[in-house]
Amino acid sequence: MTLTLTDRARTSAPASVPASEAAPVPAPAPAPRRAAGREADGLAVASFVLGLVGLLAFNLLLGPTAIVMALLSLARRTRRPGRAYLGLALGVADLVVLAVLVTVNGTVSWNLGG
Repeated sequence: MTLTLTDRARTSAPASVPASEAAPVPAPAPAPRRAAGREADGLAVASFVLGLVGLLAFNLLLGPTAIVMALLSLARRTRRPGRAYLGLALGVADLVVLAVLVTVNGTVSWNLGG
């Protein structure tokens, strides 16, 4: 014999209260939509874009930001792991470019002139 929600409400009602007047047991709330997946996908795309832009400008700021966003999106199980890994690689490349610029020119900016 299987008890349904209405049967459980009837059996759990106190003896002084008739079963028809007992408070019904609320149904469990539905699970929220997968908003975290969409947020993780957005983080993966943002890390890719920031890593790409960071190769040309503001690599001191955009490189670590791309790395953090890529790691967050991977931790939140993004549906776009390839883009998150590219964002992570580009963020690391930003820091490598920064290290090369500091070593070669002694500055943190590009020097395209002679």
